[in-house]
Amino acid sequence: MAGEINEGSVPAYYREVYEAIRCRTDERVQVDVFHRLLQRTDLSRAVLNQIAEHVDSADGFLSKLALYKALALIALAQQGKQPSPKLLENCIQELPKPLLGEPRDLNALRMQPAQEDVLMISLTLDRLLARDTVKVELIPEKKGLFLKHVEYQVTSQRYKISVYRRYSDFDVFHEVLLQKFAYRVVPALPPKRMLKGVLTSVSERDFIEGRRRALGRFINLVARHPFFSEDELVKTFLTFSGSDVQTKLRDTYKKTGDEFMTNRIATLAKEYLPADIQAQFSTSRELIRNIHNSFQKLRDRAEKMAERSKENATDLLMFGRELSTLGSDASTLPSLASSQSTWGTLRQSLKSLSVEFAVLSDKAAQQGRREEDDVVEKLNLFLDLLQSYRDLCERHEKGVLHEHQRALHKYGMMKRQMMSATVQPKEQGSVEQLESRIVQQENAIQTMELRNYFSLFCLHQETQLIFTYLPITSHILGAFVNSQVQGHKEMGDVWNELQPKLGCLFGGNNGLKPPI
Repeated sequence: MAGEINEGSVPAYYREVYEAIRCRTDERVQVDVFHRLLQRTDLSRAVLNQIAEHVDSADGFLSKLALYKALALIALAQQGKQPSPKLLENCIQELPKPLLGEPRDLNALRMQPAQEDVLMISLTLDRLLARDTVKVELIPEKKGLFLKHVEYQVTSQRYKISVYRRYSDFDVFHEVLLQKFAYRVVPALPPKRMLKGVLTSVSERDFIEGRRRALGRFINLVARHPFFSEDELVKTFLTFSGSDVQTKLRDTYKKTGDEFMTNRIATLAKEYLPADIQAQFSTSRELIRNIHNSFQKLRDRAEKMAERSKENATDLLMFGRELSTLGSDASTLPSLASSQSTWGTLRQSLKSLSVEFAVLSDKAAQQGRREEDDVVEKLNLFLDLLQSYRDLCERHEKGVLHEHQRALHKYGMMKRQMMSATVQPKEQGSVEQLESRIVQQENAIQTMELRNYFSLFCLHQETQLIFTYLPITSHILGAFVNSQVQGHKEMGDVWNELQPKLGCLFGGNNGLKPPI
């Protein structure tokens, strides 16, 4: 036997203990629950450590047989014997019974109620962001062509592969993702084309770039989602290099169906929901709505700052060019000015200053790009997630709840028809047909009720996801401060280099303050 337990030989007490402390959604026992069980034995810490060493607890769980082995070792130790697997070889006929009390009293040892085990998402922002980083780039040779020809190179850091995708591929991927995960936050896609009469001030090039950024945000939110990221649909989109990814995506979805059909606890969702789920949902929804509004204002301000940096770059470049134009004027000075004025010498010096102003312009442009890439883009990423959460709330209320209410209404009408049929004699066939339809409607209502609870279950998890993402605020602020520090330092360095040149060029202090 070599210290291993045969499930068929264990006493009934072992099975009762196992049923009392195992996870309700798993056939294993949590290590933390097992440690609590050990504390009930009154054995010394040294002996408890010996028992724990002999028990396999991979991934924070014990298998059923591992628990049985532990119970046998506990029993041996309670008899004053050494808790060694070798001693179990002498217990072939009957395994010893540990003294742990009534099995039903052991239910309290579970570390958490079962609903919290499956309902809670124990992830940090850093772990979410580390799941994958996906780059979406325009294929170089396609740049500048009409919208219908735009193609993207999609590169996943996780899968270490690049694939080529068109907008229509993203569109089909979004469609099947929404079909499979209707109760989750699925980010929206950017529009395919410019909206006539709305975006007339945006050039086609700017629109294509904005759409590329938005597609990048979409795929990164999806690839990092705790439930999407391990799904075959996402893997297919990021790795499939065949000729027809759209058919592949649709076939992949058809094989499994939606999440309600595949999630092992979907039909049990009601058991895991807290009693005040509706109140929690309402409170969270209002809070997230306020957060969304504030972040929209932050994004708008950040966009204006980035735009001002770009405008500053243009102004500095034009300022330098005007100085150069002024210095390049070769007109002869009139005699009345030539004797007293230093303008001739001064004018020649102005031309060289355009170089410094071109450098200043370049630094300001870099600052604008940093603000756009590091600050505005991070704000837009979080805003896309917040908007998809609000969309999810609407789908829950207008979709699942509305369909459930319609089904109940239809069921009520059928019942009234049935009551009428019993009062007023009708053909037997029509009555039986009505009874069959009522049974079908009852089944449909039951399924809708289960879907409604599963929708609330998913909403609870997606709300947690939003709060998990909230610390991205510190990432955004850090990027904002760093961009300002770097930008001001680089600009300051150029201005400081320019200052002594003015003195050399023009003589005197020329209104310049001496360096502090």
